[in-house]
Amino acid sequence: MSKTSLRQKRIDRTGWLFMLPALVFGTVFLVVPIIMCFGFSFTDFYMLRPEAMKFTFENYANIFHDELFGKAITNTLLFVVITVPVQCAVALGLALLANKTFKGYGVFKLAYFAPVITSMTVVSLLFEILYKEDGGVFNLILNSLGIASQGFLNDPSQAMLCIVFMSVWQGAGYQMIIILAGLQGVSKELYEAAELDGASAWNKFVHITLPGIAPISSFVLIITLVGAFKMFTQVQILTPDGGVDYSTITIVYYIFQKDMSEKLVGYGSAISMLFTIVFVLATVGKNFAMKGVGKYKEYREHMIGGAY
Repeated sequence: MSKTSLRQKRIDRTGWLFMLPALVFGTVFLVVPIIMCFGFSFTDFYMLRPEAMKFTFENYANIFHDELFGKAITNTLLFVVITVPVQCAVALGLALLANKTFKGYGVFKLAYFAPVITSMTVVSLLFEILYKEDGGVFNLILNSLGIASQGFLNDPSQAMLCIVFMSVWQGAGYQMIIILAGLQGVSKELYEAAELDGASAWNKFVHITLPGIAPISSFVLIITLVGAFKMFTQVQILTPDGGVDYSTITIVYYIFQKDMSEKLVGYGSAISMLFTIVFVLATVGKNFAMKGVGKYKEYREHMIGGAY
């Protein structure tokens, strides 16, 4: 056997050894729990009486008659539909500002990234004080402007929007840094060529900036979408038990209630499996959307040399 073949085998073996910890932990903490969850979803497993567990198909049938489950799904989708585009748009705007060179550039980036490195629990506790109906900072500001105090977290029509606002404030800085890296990777020569052709700032943004950051925007969209679907901490701290009239209960929080609070592991597992299906469908929809973005990018690259 040649030395080259032996060396390649050693390299391959080393690569598998480096991958082994990730494979083991992924199997133990991801694959096995999913399989167990699928199995439990067909049982009436009650955590306080595990010995009485028996198989049943009623969990999935009961879900479709569970009004609170429908409320949790609706609230989760509402949170995702509002938070994802708003947070991505805010992150893009901040990245465009941070991409400029001006005095205080470093401080500006730090100020918007600081909430990201702060625990969501801490941020939620802070906003709980700000949102207080009696004596809260936001209501004090509104009162000083002659506006009546608002219910915020105690108002079913405002509670979810309050959580959206806090989530965008806390998370946009992370997406900003990623998009900023993408902006700095766009060729400066394209902008120079566009300026020579008399392109406006808007046309440069549409024809050069957006196509240039399309790949990294896909990644930002994915992580924002995943984070939005997993929203839990905000509800747990700001609106315990899902808020007034369950206006902020989300699917992850509802699963937590069923599994941990009510100990109904079988029913909670069934909800988890349905949630997984919803999430997969959302991911597939995202993939179709990103294909459209890819085609848009190809079209714009084709148009770069044309009229602006």
